Amino acid sequence: MSIVVKLDVMLSQRKARSKDLAAYVGITEANLSLLKQGKVKGVRFDTLLKICEFLDCQPGDLLVHEADGR
Repeated sequence: MSIVVKLDVMLSQRKARSKDLAAYVGITEANLSLLKQGKVKGVRFDTLLKICEFLDCQPGDLLVHEADGR
């Protein structure tokens, strides 16, 4: 099982730029890129809150649980 990050999808739907989101959240664009790629082990709740505020969405819109097909 895995958690899939749908941040790119939400940014596209909202016509928002990664650069603007990173500035609003207070993280580097490099760290945001790692998050979008699902290459992070965890996300702070305050970071997730700011992302949701900026994109006007719920955490479930960004993070999706998918079975690996095993």
